[in-house]
Amino acid sequence: MSAINAEHLWNKSFILCLFNNLFLFIFYFAQTTVLPIYIVNELGGSLSQAGLAMTLFMLSAIAIRPFSGLIIEKFGVKKTLYVSEIMFCLCSVAYIFVDSLLFLLVLRFLHGIWFSIVTTVTVPIANNFIPDSRKGEGMGYFLVSVNLGIVLGPLIGLSLIQSVSYASISTLLSVSVWVGFAFCLMIPIATQKVKTETTPKRKLGLQDFVEKKAIPVSLMAMMVSFAYASIMSFISTFAESRNMLSYASLFFVIFAVSMMILRPITGKIYDRKGASYVIYPAIILFALGLIVLSQVHSVFGFMLAAALIGVGFGSAQPCLQTISIQRSPKDRIGHATSTYFCCYDIGIALGALILGWIIAGYDYTAAYLLCAVVTLISLIFYKFVVAKQPNADIQA
Repeated sequence: MSAINAEHLWNKSFILCLFNNLFLFIFYFAQTTVLPIYIVNELGGSLSQAGLAMTLFMLSAIAIRPFSGLIIEKFGVKKTLYVSEIMFCLCSVAYIFVDSLLFLLVLRFLHGIWFSIVTTVTVPIANNFIPDSRKGEGMGYFLVSVNLGIVLGPLIGLSLIQSVSYASISTLLSVSVWVGFAFCLMIPIATQKVKTETTPKRKLGLQDFVEKKAIPVSLMAMMVSFAYASIMSFISTFAESRNMLSYASLFFVIFAVSMMILRPITGKIYDRKGASYVIYPAIILFALGLIVLSQVHSVFGFMLAAALIGVGFGSAQPCLQTISIQRSPKDRIGHATSTYFCCYDIGIALGALILGWIIAGYDYTAAYLLCAVVTLISLIFYKFVVAKQPNADIQA
């Protein structure tokens, strides 16, 4: 891969990586938003079947994550990126022709596989075009493309589903993904030589699937994503229970803007002072936002919670991912990324499942307070486990 050694963060290659990632996540979040409506209203499915469509996508993504690093190592970043992105784009076209629930469920499972691989390989590629002295800042900006997808995806999907057919929406989203692929093709990635076997074949071991140095911070990310699942999966139904459903879209806008607004500052703090100067205040603000949300009965409180959660989660997430990358050897960044995202996805899946049970058995207040507790426990885990690992960029 052709690296950029200049001190300029906003080089052409990095910008191309951002646009490619943006279009991927616009598609992902738009489909996530409109699919339940299509399943229930057009395919005659139930809410549980709509949930199954979401779960199958996530299950296949989680299942393939541990193999993603091995795939990148075996075939190289360029071939892995092109093949996974083409397959992702072809799957996006298939949504146009969905006419049955079974077809959709199979498609969701297959699509999750390629989503997992492509979102894993894009991270080491983007990281290669970020100057060494600006890794924290650069990864923060890279994740802004995900945050923009969180805003633009649901906004596009919900705006169109009221007046346009699902097939038309899928066509538009499919075109957007292929536009992203065009940006992908312009990224200057040198062809890697695939390693040939010069030693006797050995059995696959843990190191072929997991980067051990990334495990501690990935486990912390799993706790943080568990709490984030309460926002991703239940904020709309929570708003409805508080008679604030009409403000749910504004919640996501404030949430996303809050995530992005401090990225330039927190990234520079990470690079100049170390991860702990970002992690401690970020996790505390995230927990505080969850506590505020658990007690909310007014629009002001609802929006305040969105801002606190956005700043807290939005600052912590790129910081944790950067730690996982910086602690790993350069030739193991793919494995570190797959380890991180595997734990992150497991946290989301467990959060959606367990919090759903708690909400059904108790209420939203109990669920959001539990998330706040888990978030604070992750901070204790950081202090006594993650920050104790040898790393020049982390100060306990």
